Amino acid sequence: MTSQTVRRTETRSRADRSPGEIASDVPELEIARDVLMTEAAALSALADSLGAPFAAAMDVLHGVAGRVVVTGMGKSGHVARKIAATLASTGTPALFVHPAEASHGDLGMIVPGDAVLALSNGGEAAELAAIVAHARRFALKLIAITARADSTLARAADLVLLLPPAPEAGPIGLAPTTSTTMQMALGDALAVTLMMRRRLTAAEFGQFHPGGTLGARLKRVRELMHEGDAVPLAGPETTMDRAILRITEKHFGCLGVVDAERRLLGIVTDGDLRRAMAPELLGRRVDAVMTSEPRVIGPDALAEEALHDMTALVPKVTSLFVVDAERCVLGIVHIHDLLRAGVA
Repeated sequence: MTSQTVRRTETRSRADRSPGEIASDVPELEIARDVLMTEAAALSALADSLGAPFAAAMDVLHGVAGRVVVTGMGKSGHVARKIAATLASTGTPALFVHPAEASHGDLGMIVPGDAVLALSNGGEAAELAAIVAHARRFALKLIAITARADSTLARAADLVLLLPPAPEAGPIGLAPTTSTTMQMALGDALAVTLMMRRRLTAAEFGQFHPGGTLGARLKRVRELMHEGDAVPLAGPETTMDRAILRITEKHFGCLGVVDAERRLLGIVTDGDLRRAMAPELLGRRVDAVMTSEPRVIGPDALAEEALHDMTALVPKVTSLFVVDAERCVLGIVHIHDLLRAGVA
């Protein structure tokens, strides 16, 4: 069902309804699907409309010496606040300034070197006047996101990111829906494209997200591993009776077999003990029982990679020895370390 179909149904029953009432005979799921389809069509049109102005806006935002000041009034203001947060979290310094507060002192938050990204679907929000004038006074680049090329905001802007014509969703077609969805998506497009231009790495991204599960997943293995005497290690000549005591003492369920330079030669796990079980086991050397090509990880790998290597690969393991480029043991990380850090 298209928006036109919904509106025709609404029109046919208008005589039976009070003003502003929506037709009750339109299935709610059909209305909901129509909203999503209307907005999806608008996003498709928006994607097709991108061109030189978007590229020019990218150059301005990437080259700004200060911050990107994002502003908007009403629903556009809510979107602007989210865009500012997304820009900041992806490597582009940004802040939101409420246009109604700007003329009461918050203009001082906008300084030379900044750029202004102003949102207004109709481009006539009177509250934006103070910020627009401030941008002109200090020769700040002003980028407008609006649906009207002839609006006051568009005429005042250095660059205009024009939203394509699209109806607001729903039978009434008045509430900001499609327009704010396009604004939000265009902000995401700017933020992600800027992030890629800045070549922001996952580790740098993690510096902006130190809290929660995301922050934990972006921690480095070196931040979580056990070091020094806590690491269960033994030389290749160690007999299994001593090796079992060592495994029990360190509580990792495994033992690393290393040479004199601490290069990892292999590991002995609980599984290796079961497979080698025999009357003479306790007298055998660990290098006769060990797995000689153990799974390892580097200290700069992400905690998420460690979790993947433990749980997604076969066989599943609960610990990984942390080694350098020469396979010298630096530490050990256990799945419980990842769980405590909130990685999973």
